Amino acid sequence: MSTSSPVRAVGWTFLTNHAHVLLALARDPHARLRDVAGLVGITERAAQAIVADLEAGGYLRRERVGRRNRYTINAVGRFRHPAEEHREIGELLAVFGVRPAFAGEAGLASTEP
Repeated sequence: MSTSSPVRAVGWTFLTNHAHVLLALARDPHARLRDVAGLVGITERAAQAIVADLEAGGYLRRERVGRRNRYTINAVGRFRHPAEEHREIGELLAVFGVRPAFAGEAGLASTEP
């Protein structure tokens, strides 16, 4: 399955839309939410709400750069579910081939070289 085409899932999937949005922004920190929404298969408004959730939860930071946003992932943030709360978000990113570079004590990671 191509990662550049919208997902058309039937039934349930293993990852939530929150995870899909986080992975998309980890892969491309300068992505437009319109593009992320298309990739994940959700509306732009849903993508905006998910980014707001992730930002409020401390999983990402949004920074305005010119006319675009740049997203920085907190790779040391912990999963929310009690069964995985001992695991870091960076571990999920690594499973999907995203190797974040840690920046500072806050554990914020950027996927840029």
